[in-house]
Amino acid sequence: MTVRAPGRRQMHLAAYVPGVDSTTVWADARAGSQIGFASFERLARTAERGLFDFFLLAEGLRLREHRGRIHDLDVVGRPESITVLNALAAVTERIGLAATADATFNEPYELARRFATLDHLSGGRAAWHVVTSSDGLTGENFRRGGFLDPAERYPRAAEFVEAARELWDSWTPDGVSRPFSHRGQHFDIAGEFGVPRSPQGQPVVIQAGDSEEGREFAASAADVVFARYGGLEAGRAFYADVKGRLAKYGRAPGDLKIMPGVTFVLRDTDAEAREKAAEIRRQQVSPRHAILALERIWGTDLSSYDPDGPLPDFDPVPVPKPALAQGRVGSADPVRVAERWRALSRAKGLSIRQTVIEASGRHSFVGTPRSVADALDTFVREEVADGFVLVPDLTPGGLDEFVDLVVPLLQERGAFRTEYEGVTLRSHLGLGEPVWTG
Repeated sequence: MTVRAPGRRQMHLAAYVPGVDSTTVWADARAGSQIGFASFERLARTAERGLFDFFLLAEGLRLREHRGRIHDLDVVGRPESITVLNALAAVTERIGLAATADATFNEPYELARRFATLDHLSGGRAAWHVVTSSDGLTGENFRRGGFLDPAERYPRAAEFVEAARELWDSWTPDGVSRPFSHRGQHFDIAGEFGVPRSPQGQPVVIQAGDSEEGREFAASAADVVFARYGGLEAGRAFYADVKGRLAKYGRAPGDLKIMPGVTFVLRDTDAEAREKAAEIRRQQVSPRHAILALERIWGTDLSSYDPDGPLPDFDPVPVPKPALAQGRVGSADPVRVAERWRALSRAKGLSIRQTVIEASGRHSFVGTPRSVADALDTFVREEVADGFVLVPDLTPGGLDEFVDLVVPLLQERGAFRTEYEGVTLRSHLGLGEPVWTG
């Protein structure tokens, strides 16, 4: 059994495999397949060897386009996540298995049934990462030209989760099925649910929204918040804000775990780690990717621009029509972003590519294994986070260094478990089984 010092807060750890961004360096010669099962199996087994709480797969419902063509700068094509996790349930024993699934383009009965099935097949290790979408391009895959108004995304998602939980609760703990009936603004369903109550009562619900609506949704309905990394002070403010919303829903602070997504780079010295982090960023932001990132802001064709040359000296198109890049989250205020990028470029003498590297996402924790362990521990001890979702820059081997070098240091100081103490994901997270409300 894990021994911890009195008052010592232990962190939670998870691993995340992105599906549609430039965090993972697929172009690296060591990168494995993004669709081959062996890649997923190795990552999941490594995370389980590190005693992580769960393994989370991203999901995209449409391939993204740029200038009307499918682009392959990031991951193009990915097997359906719940199917992959059902297969991983057979080659893992304890680690939680989490899939991203959209509450906009799915229906409660079908999705609740699939997650309940995963929970049974895995022995109580399933989790649902709830996401929403107002993207009309994705909507074309489901209903031609259709999309959900942005104002309706979270109301539909909240009702979706509520309906799913009613379905899961329609079976009693002793195995008796009862009819369900849900009448709401977005769903009007009734019948009988086809899957008995699962081993952990209900799959764990993970949510990632950072907006006001997202925070409220997390406080009311989520078990885990997959938060955006914002540094020590921003993280502390987010943590206090979301935890402070729980009481009005009859929930205690421990009922919701806040776990920011973070990247890491480890080397023998801090200087070597910083150098390696810079090298990885150059891999992540290729010349072609830099121009694409610029076109997302400026909303116009910039293919004639040199990635090693200066930024455009004109302002972006405020509302690109039609959008040049589709299936991506655009900037809410492209003119302001462009002004900031140009100021950064002038101040530091940066090219287009260098500006994109400087202005876009950076590695969260860079240094020696000990300095990274120290920083992670500080975040948890000072109530900035309950744990972290690690995003490796390389697959399938990107977690090995962290598990081999950082996890033992965390265990030495009592900041992380030395063995799993339960068999379900809820037990890993310190969450009790939901009270049956059927």
